[in-house]
Amino acid sequence: MTETQLIQRAKQGDGGAIQALYRAHARRVFAVVRRLAGEDALAEDWAQEAWVRAIRALPAFREESRFSTWLHRIAVNAALHARRSRERRVSREAPLDDVLPAAPEGGDALLRKRLEQAMGQLPEGMKRVLILHDVEGYTHEEIGEMLGIAAGTCKSQLFKARARMRQLLTPVAEPVEGRETCGI
Repeated sequence: MTETQLIQRAKQGDGGAIQALYRAHARRVFAVVRRLAGEDALAEDWAQEAWVRAIRALPAFREESRFSTWLHRIAVNAALHARRSRERRVSREAPLDDVLPAAPEGGDALLRKRLEQAMGQLPEGMKRVLILHDVEGYTHEEIGEMLGIAAGTCKSQLFKARARMRQLLTPVAEPVEGRETCGI
């Protein structure tokens, strides 16, 4: 059965067709949401919410774009909505002072942590475009359609995001003790 046929049957409420669409797209939806959530537990919740929204909106899907593009736009929007809600809730919570420090991390975990911290410093627009283009592999046109921006704006945001990430991830050289530094 083709994806178009699955979509038509899913629009009519066919549970098997909905399940087939889920199996075909679940990993990619989770991957997109995971990068916006920053952790697996949140990503699972947010991906589930994205699927609920997609299934509810399925009858309105006009098939003017690819199903995967439509679905991932819903996933990104659901994740961004959940993130804003979570940030509002977290901003009202008081931090705990007696939290134990995290265990030392290995090389890959340390790199992942540095990347996540750098990504956290990017403005939302740049972060979304960087994730969707460089991580998820979408074209500028697809990203523009998902986010409701022009492809040129997408390219500009990606250029700025990459430049900012390079700046944030470049180690600052410290002067060696006992040596003079030259002012070049």
